[in-house]
Amino acid sequence: MRGGFILEKLEELLEWGGTKRDVTILVISGLALVMSIFDFTPFPFDAAWIAIILCGVPIILEAIIGLVTAFDIKADVLVSIALIASVVIGEDFAAGEVAFIMQLGGLLEDLTVAKARAGIERLVHLTPRTARRVLNSKEEMIPAQEVQVGDIIRVLPGETIPVDGVIQSGQTSINQAVMTGESLPVDKGVGDEVCSGTVNQFGTFDMRATKVGEDSSIQRMIRLVQSADAGKAKIVGIADRWATWIVVIALTAAALTWLISGEIIRAVTILVVFCPCALVLATPTAIMAAIGNATKHGFLVREGDALERLAAVSKITFDKTGTLTYGTPRVTAVRSLTEEFSEEIIYAYAAGAELRSEHPLGKAIVRCYRDSQKKKLPKMEEFQMLPGRGVQAVVEGREILAGNRELFEERKIPVSEQVLCEVQSYLKEGCTVIYLGVEARLAGFLALADTLREDACATIDEVKQAKVTPVLLTGDHENAAHHIAGQLHIDEVHANCLPEDKLNWIDSYQRAKKQVCMIGDGINDAPALKKAYVGIAMGGVGSDIAVDAADIALVNDEIRELPHLICLAKRMMVTIKCNLTFSMMLNFVAIVLAITGILNPVVGALVHNAGSVLVIINSAFLLKWRKK
Repeated sequence: MRGGFILEKLEELLEWGGTKRDVTILVISGLALVMSIFDFTPFPFDAAWIAIILCGVPIILEAIIGLVTAFDIKADVLVSIALIASVVIGEDFAAGEVAFIMQLGGLLEDLTVAKARAGIERLVHLTPRTARRVLNSKEEMIPAQEVQVGDIIRVLPGETIPVDGVIQSGQTSINQAVMTGESLPVDKGVGDEVCSGTVNQFGTFDMRATKVGEDSSIQRMIRLVQSADAGKAKIVGIADRWATWIVVIALTAAALTWLISGEIIRAVTILVVFCPCALVLATPTAIMAAIGNATKHGFLVREGDALERLAAVSKITFDKTGTLTYGTPRVTAVRSLTEEFSEEIIYAYAAGAELRSEHPLGKAIVRCYRDSQKKKLPKMEEFQMLPGRGVQAVVEGREILAGNRELFEERKIPVSEQVLCEVQSYLKEGCTVIYLGVEARLAGFLALADTLREDACATIDEVKQAKVTPVLLTGDHENAAHHIAGQLHIDEVHANCLPEDKLNWIDSYQRAKKQVCMIGDGINDAPALKKAYVGIAMGGVGSDIAVDAADIALVNDEIRELPHLICLAKRMMVTIKCNLTFSMMLNFVAIVLAITGILNPVVGALVHNAGSVLVIINSAFLLKWRKK
C-alpha cells in the first residue's frame, strides 16, 4: 500500500507544472549543455549535470514507474540505462545530451496530443430542467426528470421540449436542428411526434409524454456522444511500440560486445547510439509542422494524431445543411397563377405580409426581396401569425395569406391539380413552397431552398481526385438530398438521418474496414464526429458541441481547403516514413561503428543528435508545403 502511495505521489510530481515547466527545464538544460561544450564551468561540477538532473531524472523515474506498476517497457527504459551507464563511466555530456533530446521529443509529442472534452457537458445543459405539467386543468412546474409516461405537458413558444411526446392540441413549428441539423422549422399539429431538446418556435401546444428520462431523444444522443469515442484507435509512438525489442537487442549487443572486447566503453557507446532519439522525434515533429501548415489554411487540429488518421481514410461523409450549403434558405422561384398579378407583385405581397414574421422562411422572403428588388416593402397594416400554417396580413389594402397547403385547405381556398403538379417539381428539387393568396384566392407561390456553397462542387471533385469517396449523410428528406447530391456528383446518399442513423452508417463503413472522415456542423452531428476515424467540424457556423466532439475544426468554414488538408495528411505520412527509415539506418550504422570501437560515447551522442536535427529539418519542410 505504501509503495503504491509513493508511486502515486511521484506521478503527481512529474505532472506538476505542465508545459510551462517542461519548456523552462529544456531552456535551462540547453544552456547548461552549451556551457559544457565550451568547458565553461562556474560550478564545482560539469554543467551537463544540470541537464542530467532536470531532464534525465524524470525519464528514469517514469521508466521505473512503468516497470513497477505494469511492467511496461517503453523507450524511456533504454534511455535510462544509457544515462546511468554514461554517468558511471564519466561521460556526463553524453548523458545530458541524450536526456535533453528525449525530453524535447516528449514535449513535442505532448503538444500534439492535447485534448479538449467539453462537448458532453454542453449537451447536458441543453436538457430542460423543468416541465409544465397540466393536471385537472391546472398547470404546475415540475423537474423534467419527474415527468411520467402519459403526463400532459404544455409547451409555450420559445421553450425547449422536455421529453418526447405526441401533440394532443395546438399547432406550432418546431426547430429540430438539434436532432436533424436542418435549419428550417417543421410544422406540427395534433397527432405529430415531437422530440426532447427541440425548440417550440410558435404557438402553445399540449403533448402527451411517450418517452421520458433516459429514454428521451436528447438523453439518447448524450449517451451516443459519450460512447462513440470508445472504439477509436489511438496511434502509439513507434519508438514505444518497438521499445521491448529495442531494449532487448541493445542490452544483448552491449553485453556481447563487452564480453568479447573487454571494453565497457564500447558497450556504453552502443547503449547511447541505440537511444531512439530520432525515432522519438520522427513522428511528432512532422505532425507539428503539418499542424502549423493546416493552421495557415484555416484548420484547428485539436487531436495530435488526427492528421495521421486522416491519411488513412477512404471515405468522407458530409452533412448537407451548413456544410455543403450555406444553411440559410433563399427564394429560388416566384410564380404567378393569375394574369391579374405579376410575379413582381406576388413577391412584393409575400414580403409585405412576412415583414413581422419570426419564422425563418418569412425572414428569408423579406431578406431576399430587399437584396434582389432594391425596393421599399409595400405597406402592411394588419398582421397575424398562424402557428404551423403561415401568416395573415393586410398589404396595401388587400387581405394576404402566405403559408403552407394546409392553411389553404382550412380556408377552403382551392388549389388545382395543375398547380399541385407544378409545385411537385419544386418539391422534388428539395424546395419548400409558400402559397400566396389574395382576397381568398390563390394568386401564386414562392419556392425557397438552401443554396450550395460556391466552392462545394469543386471541393467534392478534388476530394475524389485524392482517392477518397464522398458520401452525403443528411437529416433532410430524400428529394432535397438527392437533388443536392446530383449537383455535386455524389453517388452515395443517405437521407432522413437522425443522430443515431449517421452514427450507424459510419459504424457500418468502419466495420467493413473503410476508415471514415465525417465533416459536419450541428449538434446532431456530434455522435458521428466522435465515432468517425476523424471528425472535422465547421468552426465558424458550427455548434460548440460539434467542435468539441471533432478532432479538427474548420475555423473559417471554407470547405475548399479540405482537399489540401487530405493531401497534407498523406504527405505528412510520407515524411514520417522517410524520417523513420533514415533514423533506423543511422542507428544501424552507428551501432556497427560502436561495436568496432570507432565511436566513443560522446561522438556517438553527437552522431545521433545530428540525426535528430536532420529529422527536424526534413519535417520543417511540411510547414510551407502546398497542394499542387
